[in-house]
Amino acid sequence: MSDQCPVFAHFLGFGGVASAMILSTIGAAYGTAKSGVGISGLATFKPELVMKSLIPIIMSGILAVYGLVVSVLIAGSLSPSEPYSLFAGCTHLAAGLACGGSGLAAGLAIGKAGDAFVRAYVYQSRVFVGMLLTLIFAEVLGLYGLIVALILNTRISGDECSA
Repeated sequence: MSDQCPVFAHFLGFGGVASAMILSTIGAAYGTAKSGVGISGLATFKPELVMKSLIPIIMSGILAVYGLVVSVLIAGSLSPSEPYSLFAGCTHLAAGLACGGSGLAAGLAIGKAGDAFVRAYVYQSRVFVGMLLTLIFAEVLGLYGLIVALILNTRISGDECSA
Protein backbone atom coordinates (compact mmCIF):
# COMPACT_ATOMS: atom_id res chain seq x y z
CA MET A 1 0.00 0.00 0.00
CA SER A 2 1.21 3.47 -0.84
CA ASP A 3 0.74 6.71 1.03
CA GLN A 4 -2.08 7.64 -1.34
CA CYS A 5 -3.89 4.34 -0.84
CA PRO A 6 -3.65 3.31 2.83
CA VAL A 7 -5.42 0.30 4.24
CA PHE A 8 -7.85 2.39 6.31
CA ALA A 9 -9.22 4.29 3.29
CA HIS A 10 -12.01 1.72 2.93
CA PHE A 11 -13.03 2.45 6.51
CA LEU A 12 -13.62 6.09 5.60
CA GLY A 13 -15.69 5.11 2.57
CA PHE A 14 -17.87 2.79 4.64
CA GLY A 15 -18.15 5.57 7.21
CA GLY A 16 -19.74 7.64 4.46
CA VAL A 17 -22.14 4.82 3.65
CA ALA A 18 -23.12 4.44 7.30
CA SER A 19 -23.45 8.15 8.02
CA ALA A 20 -25.65 8.78 4.98
CA MET A 21 -27.99 5.94 5.87
CA ILE A 22 -28.05 6.32 9.66
CA LEU A 23 -28.34 10.10 9.94
CA SER A 24 -30.95 10.51 7.22
CA THR A 25 -32.98 7.64 8.70
CA ILE A 26 -32.86 9.23 12.15
CA GLY A 27 -34.12 12.47 10.60
CA ALA A 28 -36.91 10.62 8.81
CA ALA A 29 -37.87 8.76 11.98
CA TYR A 30 -37.97 11.94 14.03
CA GLY A 31 -40.07 13.75 11.42
CA THR A 32 -42.46 10.83 11.22
CA ALA A 33 -42.79 10.44 14.98
CA LYS A 34 -43.19 14.13 15.75
CA SER A 35 -45.74 14.67 12.97
CA GLY A 36 -47.52 11.46 13.92
CA VAL A 37 -48.13 12.79 17.42
CA GLY A 38 -49.81 15.87 15.93
CA ILE A 39 -51.85 13.75 13.53
CA SER A 40 -53.09 11.49 16.31
CA GLY A 41 -54.17 14.59 18.23
CA LEU A 42 -55.96 15.89 15.14
CA ALA A 43 -57.71 12.56 14.60
CA THR A 44 -59.50 12.77 17.94
CA PHE A 45 -61.18 16.05 16.99
CA LYS A 46 -61.59 15.89 13.19
CA PRO A 47 -60.98 12.42 11.74
CA GLU A 48 -61.94 13.60 8.25
CA LEU A 49 -58.72 15.68 8.07
CA VAL A 50 -56.33 12.78 8.71
CA MET A 51 -55.62 11.93 5.08
CA LYS A 52 -54.65 15.53 4.18
CA SER A 53 -52.47 15.65 7.29
CA LEU A 54 -50.27 12.73 6.25
CA ILE A 55 -48.11 14.98 4.06
CA PRO A 56 -45.39 15.55 6.73
CA ILE A 57 -45.02 11.80 7.22
CA ILE A 58 -44.66 11.20 3.48
CA MET A 59 -42.07 13.97 3.21
CA SER A 60 -40.13 12.54 6.14
CA GLY A 61 -40.00 9.15 4.48
CA ILE A 62 -38.43 10.65 1.39
CA LEU A 63 -35.43 11.71 3.48
CA ALA A 64 -34.56 8.09 4.19
CA VAL A 65 -34.69 7.40 0.44
CA TYR A 66 -32.11 10.15 -0.13
CA GLY A 67 -29.77 8.48 2.33
CA LEU A 68 -30.37 5.09 0.74
CA VAL A 69 -29.53 6.40 -2.73
CA VAL A 70 -26.25 7.93 -1.58
CA SER A 71 -25.34 4.83 0.44
CA VAL A 72 -25.90 2.53 -2.53
CA LEU A 73 -23.87 4.79 -4.82
CA ILE A 74 -20.95 4.93 -2.41
CA ALA A 75 -21.06 1.23 -1.57
CA GLY A 76 -21.11 0.41 -5.27
CA SER A 77 -17.70 1.98 -5.74
CA LEU A 78 -16.13 0.11 -2.79
CA SER A 79 -14.43 -3.19 -3.53
CA PRO A 80 -11.87 -4.95 -1.33
CA SER A 81 -10.02 -6.35 -4.35
CA GLU A 82 -9.47 -2.98 -6.04
CA PRO A 83 -7.22 -0.18 -4.78
CA TYR A 84 -9.01 2.63 -3.00
CA SER A 85 -7.37 6.00 -2.42
CA LEU A 86 -7.42 8.16 0.67
CA PHE A 87 -8.93 10.93 -1.44
CA ALA A 88 -11.81 8.66 -2.43
CA GLY A 89 -12.35 7.61 1.18
CA CYS A 90 -12.44 11.18 2.46
CA THR A 91 -14.67 12.26 -0.41
CA HIS A 92 -17.11 9.42 0.23
CA LEU A 93 -17.12 10.23 3.94
CA ALA A 94 -17.85 13.89 3.13
CA ALA A 95 -20.65 12.86 0.75
CA GLY A 96 -22.22 10.63 3.39
CA LEU A 97 -21.98 13.29 6.06
CA ALA A 98 -23.45 15.93 3.73
CA CYS A 99 -26.43 13.77 2.83
CA GLY A 100 -26.94 12.39 6.33
CA GLY A 101 -26.52 15.70 8.11
CA SER A 102 -28.88 17.53 5.82
CA GLY A 103 -31.36 14.66 6.09
CA LEU A 104 -31.20 14.88 9.87
CA ALA A 105 -31.72 18.65 9.80
CA ALA A 106 -34.59 18.33 7.34
CA GLY A 107 -36.20 15.66 9.49
CA LEU A 108 -36.03 17.89 12.54
CA ALA A 109 -37.55 20.77 10.58
CA ILE A 110 -40.30 18.63 9.08
CA GLY A 111 -41.12 17.14 12.47
CA LYS A 112 -41.41 20.44 14.28
CA ALA A 113 -43.25 22.24 11.48
CA GLY A 114 -45.47 19.28 10.67
CA ASP A 115 -46.56 18.87 14.28
CA ALA A 116 -47.30 22.56 14.70
CA PHE A 117 -49.18 22.94 11.43
CA VAL A 118 -51.22 19.77 11.86
CA ARG A 119 -52.33 20.94 15.29
CA ALA A 120 -53.20 24.36 13.87
CA TYR A 121 -55.05 22.72 10.98
CA VAL A 122 -57.65 21.43 13.45
CA TYR A 123 -58.75 24.98 14.21
CA GLN A 124 -58.13 26.77 10.91
CA SER A 125 -58.12 25.06 7.52
CA ARG A 126 -56.47 28.04 5.81
CA VAL A 127 -53.07 27.09 7.26
CA PHE A 128 -52.89 24.13 4.84
CA VAL A 129 -51.15 26.12 2.11
CA GLY A 130 -48.67 27.52 4.63
CA MET A 131 -48.04 24.00 5.88
CA LEU A 132 -47.31 22.76 2.37
CA LEU A 133 -44.90 25.60 1.61
CA THR A 134 -43.06 25.24 4.91
CA LEU A 135 -42.74 21.48 4.51
CA ILE A 136 -41.49 21.85 0.94
CA PHE A 137 -38.77 24.26 2.08
CA ALA A 138 -37.83 21.90 4.91
CA GLU A 139 -37.67 18.97 2.47
CA VAL A 140 -35.39 20.93 0.16
CA LEU A 141 -32.73 20.91 2.90
CA GLY A 142 -32.44 17.16 2.43
CA LEU A 143 -32.45 17.52 -1.33
CA TYR A 144 -29.53 19.94 -1.16
CA GLY A 145 -27.55 17.37 0.79
CA LEU A 146 -28.36 14.73 -1.81
CA ILE A 147 -27.17 17.02 -4.61
CA VAL A 148 -23.92 17.83 -2.80
CA ALA A 149 -23.31 14.13 -2.15
CA LEU A 150 -23.90 13.28 -5.80
CA ILE A 151 -21.50 16.00 -6.93
CA LEU A 152 -18.85 14.79 -4.49
CA ASN A 153 -19.32 11.22 -5.64
CA THR A 154 -18.64 12.17 -9.26
CA ARG A 155 -15.30 13.81 -8.37
CA ILE A 156 -13.57 10.48 -7.79
CA SER A 157 -11.65 9.21 -10.79
CA GLY A 158 -10.21 5.96 -9.38
CA ASP A 159 -6.67 6.18 -10.80
CA GLU A 160 -4.96 7.82 -7.81
CA CYS A 161 -3.43 4.54 -6.65
CA SER A 162 -1.69 3.65 -9.91
CA ALA A 163 0.84 6.49 -9.58
